[in-house]
Amino acid sequence: MTDSIDPSPWWPWLPCATALLCAAPLQAEVEATTTLAPIVVTATRTAQTADETLASVTVIDRAAIERRQSKTMTDLLRGLPGVAISSNGGLGANTSLFLRGTNADHTLVLIDGIKVGSATTGTAPWQHIPVDQIERVEVVRGPRSSLYGSEAIGGVVQIFTRRSRIEPLTPRLSLGAGSNNTIRTSGGLSAGTERGWFDAHLGVEQSAGFDACRGEPGVGGCFVDQPDDDGYTNKHGALSAGWRVSDRLSLEANLMRSEGDVEFDGSAWTGNRSKTLLQVARLQARVQPLEAWSSTVEVGRSWDRSRNFFEDAFLNRFDTHRDQLGWKNDLLFGASQQLTFGIEHRRDAITTKIRYAEDARENTGYYGQYLGRLGKADLQLSLRQDEDSQFGGHGTGNAALGYGFANGLRLTASVGTAFKAPTFNELYYPGFGNPNLDPEQSRSVEAGISGAHPWGRWAANLYQTDIDDLISTVQVSPSRFLPENVDRARIRGLELNTTAEFSGWMMDANLTLLDPRNRSRGPEQDNLLPRRPEQTFQLDADRQFGRIGVGGTLFVSGRRFDDTANRIRLDGYTLVDLRADYALSDALQLQARVENLFDEQYETAAYFNQPGRTLFVNLLYQP
Repeated sequence: MTDSIDPSPWWPWLPCATALLCAAPLQAEVEATTTLAPIVVTATRTAQTADETLASVTVIDRAAIERRQSKTMTDLLRGLPGVAISSNGGLGANTSLFLRGTNADHTLVLIDGIKVGSATTGTAPWQHIPVDQIERVEVVRGPRSSLYGSEAIGGVVQIFTRRSRIEPLTPRLSLGAGSNNTIRTSGGLSAGTERGWFDAHLGVEQSAGFDACRGEPGVGGCFVDQPDDDGYTNKHGALSAGWRVSDRLSLEANLMRSEGDVEFDGSAWTGNRSKTLLQVARLQARVQPLEAWSSTVEVGRSWDRSRNFFEDAFLNRFDTHRDQLGWKNDLLFGASQQLTFGIEHRRDAITTKIRYAEDARENTGYYGQYLGRLGKADLQLSLRQDEDSQFGGHGTGNAALGYGFANGLRLTASVGTAFKAPTFNELYYPGFGNPNLDPEQSRSVEAGISGAHPWGRWAANLYQTDIDDLISTVQVSPSRFLPENVDRARIRGLELNTTAEFSGWMMDANLTLLDPRNRSRGPEQDNLLPRRPEQTFQLDADRQFGRIGVGGTLFVSGRRFDDTANRIRLDGYTLVDLRADYALSDALQLQARVENLFDEQYETAAYFNQPGRTLFVNLLYQP
């Protein structure tokens, strides 16, 4: 078997790639832009601008969220470079994110620095994260286990909740309604001075939904035929505060809570209703003993709870809480050298109606990082050693080099390793778990080039990730199946991005070409990994005409397969969203958005319907 890539799935997309690159002339000297690069902290665990970091990063701030009128994490993240999303229906339905073609549990998800998600399934509840609570999102692509430990094979997504700036006591309010009897309301209050700040927020969302599944008994999907609307209700709130005690000591606290109640098509075995809780709490103290030394202590806990019902009869519960304690230190050496080192302790515990052989485990990680600038070259080196109570020790590392040219071009290259610890279900689920599993392991290489053109910036990144010891379910007897470390995968991808401001239009275009292959021996060797489209393209365009703002999004997805055998094909699709807003005053804005304008019928998971054409109108008060 050859490792070469079959170019046939990619060639129809090459005109898109060419168009993106043509907008970024390689040799042209570029006018300086007044747009400031966003600050990123996730890529290196320390503050850098997006232009300085050697990782492939996307930052979505509050202004972009409001301009695009995003209401769900699916809408917020879909179309970003390297991101593929699969959903089992509409609002509140189970949602999976595949970052750079890796598995859904290969992306580390943080909220205000605290790890979130279920320890039983290993995935985060994307569908229950309230966008109204978000200040910004940082998506870091590529391995980051050398800084964060387990799960960061595909990358890290960190969500920062809203916080106040220097301003007097300021209220905000949002009221909206739309298709499927959807109603959303949220409000907040914030204030800030040079010494302290706070932000409080509450919100409610309710929707009658639509029939999310066209399941066939004994065949696929939800395996039942229940042609009814599947509704969703979410109640959420957040509170954050900070205090600058002195020039060398600051304190910060965050609390976010989201309660979901979702209906779905199911049976007396799987249930057809779930009540969920996602909650995150954090306390942080930052001290600067010396001008060149800053030290941060952070403690937090996240909760992931699910109560499953069938026709209001209780079936089961799955509760996860994750405790985290960390100490990080940053040492500066001159203006261009920095050393970061720290220790992080985590404890995962679960509570279920089902009895697991083990219901808790602990992990301690020790990490160090060097960031340096040598002339026009930038260097990043990081190492981490994790000691886990279940699988023992595991070391990871990362090295990245960047070089900037006088004409504005920048070349980057990196190599890194990462790992994913087995979940509680894989280890201990009664009658199924295998306590002898090893962590899944990966090796990644990446090369990138970026620069500026007269209207904005552009970037291209090419990468390959090899994953070994992937956990797969193996039949060990006629009536018994066990998870084993038997699978392998090789993922190759190309990501192109360009931003521009042209004739008053703010434009952002992303193209991802992906080749995610199963490299395990057997009949499925060289098959595409399921639910990852081979191509995605997104174009956003927005413009302001005085008090009126207009914009739209074009999203195109290539085909994908729903199964490892590649027998169930999910066709590609195209979505068009349009949006507009009108400023009734400096503080009051009327917004309207049409999603899926042409009522495209498509699936991202077999047998599960996706929303058709929908309209949402919102009134936003924000001084």
